[in-house]
Amino acid sequence: MSTPVEPPPLLRYRAPAGEARSELVIKNSRFIGSAGPAPDVVAAQAFVARIRAAYPDAQHHAWAFRLGAGRHAQSGSSDDGEPGGTAGRPMLAVLEGSGLGDVVVVGTRYFGGIKLGPGGLVRAYSGVARQAIQALPTVEYVLHRLARLTMDYGLYNQLQRLLPRYGARVREAQFAQEVTAVVAVPYEQARALEAALQGLSNGRVTLLERVFQECYLRGDAEG
Repeated sequence: MSTPVEPPPLLRYRAPAGEARSELVIKNSRFIGSAGPAPDVVAAQAFVARIRAAYPDAQHHAWAFRLGAGRHAQSGSSDDGEPGGTAGRPMLAVLEGSGLGDVVVVGTRYFGGIKLGPGGLVRAYSGVARQAIQALPTVEYVLHRLARLTMDYGLYNQLQRLLPRYGARVREAQFAQEVTAVVAVPYEQARALEAALQGLSNGRVTLLERVFQECYLRGDAEG
């Protein structure tokens, strides 16, 4: 029996860099879509609670979130009293179709006295979620490898000039008799930087053997 092949890691994804709102009125019912960043479950729950507090007299606050991206994405949803499968799941489908990660959306409804039926609710909640998601400002997150390197001061100065060519950067550094630096390099550039670093140090400093973590960092170097 052949061993299953592990799929390649997701190298990059987009996530909200702020919040957005949308609004639809359908047969007198007012739907408000609120979308924003959610790096974890606690943040997603806090966002939902904040929207509930902002619209305390609304009848429903259905929600959905998607944390991370690719094969390791985590998701959740709630219809919040609407008929099963007519609110939370349709909004989650919008999130999954958007390709965004670390995102939460709340569909707030003020009932207008006219029932929309299951199909009408699905269209309303997915529509207001889609409009909010499309209005979101976003930022790209890139999979990085973090490596802890130790070197002399002269080599460290050369390293600082080398890193930008590979989209890499120093995350932290400690200065003693030698410099110990944590370097973040995009996953897809790690082998090329490894070769360049070995050439620069005459083989004394290796990168891949010193990798201790893989994580997503903001592509604009703020992460």
